[in-house]
Formats: sequence, structure tokens, C-alpha cells
Amino acid sequence: MKVLKFGGTSVGSAQRMQDVAKLITGDRNIVVLSAMSGTTNSLVEIFDYLYKKNPDGANEIINKLAQKYYGHIEDLYATADYKQKAKEHVNSIFDYIRTFTKDLFTLFEERIVLAQGELLSTGMMNLYLQECGVNSVLLPALDYMRTDKNAEPDPVYIKEKLNALLTAHAEADLYITQGYICRNAYGEVDNLQRGGSDYTASLIGAAISSDEIQIWTDIDGIHNNDPRIVEKTAPVRQLHFEEAAELAYFGAKILHPTCILPAKLNNIPVRLLNTMEPEAPGTLISNETEKGKIKAVAAKDNITAIKIKSGRMLLATGFLRKVFEIFENYQTPIDMVTTSEVGVSVTIDNKRRLDEIVDDLKKYGTVTVDDDMTIVCVVGDLEWDNVGFEASIVSAMKEVPVRMISYGGSNYNVSLLVKASNKKKALQALSSHLFNN
Repeated sequence: MKVLKFGGTSVGSAQRMQDVAKLITGDRNIVVLSAMSGTTNSLVEIFDYLYKKNPDGANEIINKLAQKYYGHIEDLYATADYKQKAKEHVNSIFDYIRTFTKDLFTLFEERIVLAQGELLSTGMMNLYLQECGVNSVLLPALDYMRTDKNAEPDPVYIKEKLNALLTAHAEADLYITQGYICRNAYGEVDNLQRGGSDYTASLIGAAISSDEIQIWTDIDGIHNNDPRIVEKTAPVRQLHFEEAAELAYFGAKILHPTCILPAKLNNIPVRLLNTMEPEAPGTLISNETEKGKIKAVAAKDNITAIKIKSGRMLLATGFLRKVFEIFENYQTPIDMVTTSEVGVSVTIDNKRRLDEIVDDLKKYGTVTVDDDMTIVCVVGDLEWDNVGFEASIVSAMKEVPVRMISYGGSNYNVSLLVKASNKKKALQALSSHLFNN
């Protein structure tokens, strides 16, 4: 059994839903759906009005969104019977959302409202499949997807409840479920955060020991560079989980970084496919490595570099610990680290506590801050004994000023810090030197 996940753009219209239905029928798989594109943003706008105690504004957005769904219903279903069933489904959800315009609105209600997008799309898809004669069953994510008291997925609970649901509906030809939404340890409606539909698919795959997890989007897999900046990019056909995790973290937004871990730990391959070109091979992510090959380049923007220079650092035990404790105290993760005998440079992507961090760091040395930086990462099989790859990367950057270089923390990544204004030049130079020669 496979797990197939389709994002919001893949089910963003009646035509798209019909196209997805053709892709998923024929095999007994679990299909994870996001909310239709634009729906989550509208739901966010609705609860923004409710927080501001403006029920009229909220009702206006609710009515506008409902009308949009009525149009989808007319286009999606062929028979009056199923159009009526779909309208009843949609009306029940929008009537439920309207009940929140009458009372105090809190974070608890916000999460409930946000969950309605996935409930809308999966209900409509399940009805459409049934109209097409498919014996499909809706598996409510709120019945099996749960997080623990640390807001982390509870794999034992998920496996037990999901497999019980599958056993109870063993006669089904196809299973439809919601991405993103879950319950927390207290039974309240919650979610796996943005990008959580990928995470849902991966958690389900781990729970049922799936043959493969497929992530369907509107892009043909992960490209070897940013196609918005660099011409003649190409899809990467095979990646190791570690390579994919590096690319996801450093800017390849086709895949949510947290999606990788459950699949990796359970040795389940993940395939990225394109709903617009379903015959394209996409990108396969697994625990297999293509030896000695540089795969892709990605970039992460809005980086701040901080250098702490101290004559006292030389041979000073505990200096780095004191520096890192400051970042820990302000709950600010570090991306890159480089050290010398008289100083240490780090980068962060969250400036919210920057002034306080700098103030504390000044106790240990002279602090310099560089804003508007970009981390460019080169990903591939970069084991230290693969001779020559460092020279190729540095040679490509010979005309781009580099503030920091980090290598050795991972066998799959070399990171270079450049000014944001040099990002385009760096990506183009690396692409030309590493892939197009």
C-alpha cells in the first residue's frame, strides 16, 4: 500500500480534483489531501476578524468562500443527487464556522476553524469518487492523528488507531484522509503546522509500513537550482534523505523539512511527482547515495551573521559553551558556525531577540553584526575523501565575496555565506560550474 499526498494547488479547482481522481483510482492506497488552494488563507482572514470582534467582517468572508465552493460543486459533480450531497456537506461546515461569530474567540476556536479547509476538500473528493463508482472510504484524521504533551506526533497511538480504522474498512478500494490536522494530547483539535500535510503523509507511511510515499505538487521534483533565478535547471532524479533534508532546510520549499524524518527512520522511499505531468519520473528520495556526485544548490535568505572576537578566547575553556548558551537562552537557533583562535562567527535566521543576544555577547568580546545575508548550500555526496569537490565549489565562487564557509558538520552539505545582493551571481556561478560544464 502506498500513501499519496496532494497539495492545495493539486485540488485547487473542480478540474484539478477530477484529474487527481484519475491518478488515484485503480490501486488500494491512502490519499492525503490538503485544503483547496486559497481556502486556508480565507480561514485565517475569518478568524482575524473574529479576534478583532468584527463578526460582520467574518461573515462576509465566510459567505464569499461558501459561494466559491458552490461554484466548485456545480463544476465537479455530474448528477443532481451528488450535487445535493456536496451542498449539504459544504453547508454543514460553513454553518459550523458561523457559530464562532457569536461567542468569544480564542486559540482553541482558531484551530477548529483552520481544520475546516481539509474537511471540505476531503469530503468533496470522497463524494466525487463515489459518484464515479469508486468504493472509497473517508478516514477522519481527527480519529487517529494525535500529538503528545510535547506537541510531537504520537507514533504508537497513530499506528494503533489508523490500523484499526483500516481493518474496520477492509472492503474499501481507496482511502481518503486529511493532511495537516490532528488532535493534541488533551483531545483538542490542533494541527501539525504549515507544511503539515507532507508530515501527515510521512507519519501515515510509517504507521502502515507503506511501500512508498508520494508527494504530488505542481513542480517536477526538486531542481538542481532555483529555476526563478537560474536558467536551464533540471530535476534531480535521486536524492539521499540527508541530501533532501539539507535542501528542504536551505530553501527548496517543494518539501517540508519535517516530512523527511519518519520516512527515513522507517526506510520508506519518498517520491516527488507532478500532477501537471504525471508521467514524469520526479525525484526519488531514499537511503541510497549516488557516490561522488554533487546534486543541487539551494539558498536561504534573511540571514544575519554575528562575529564575536575575543583575545581571551585563546585556550579559554568554556568560551564556546558560554556563547551558545546565550543563543539557547533566547531560543534562537544557529545555522552556521566557524571558529578561529580569536573568535567565532555564527548565523541566525531569526532576528527577534538580536539586540538582547548582542548585548549579552558583548560580555565576552567585540561583536560585529552583518545583516542582509544569504546562505548558499551545495548538496551531494561530499565525503571528505572525495577529492576535488571543495576546489570545484571554491573555484565557482572566485568572483563572489564569501563571508563564511562551513563544511564537516554533514557529509552532504557545504554552506557559503554571501551578501543577499550577491545571491543571484552565486547561484548562477555554481550552476554553470558544477552542472552545465
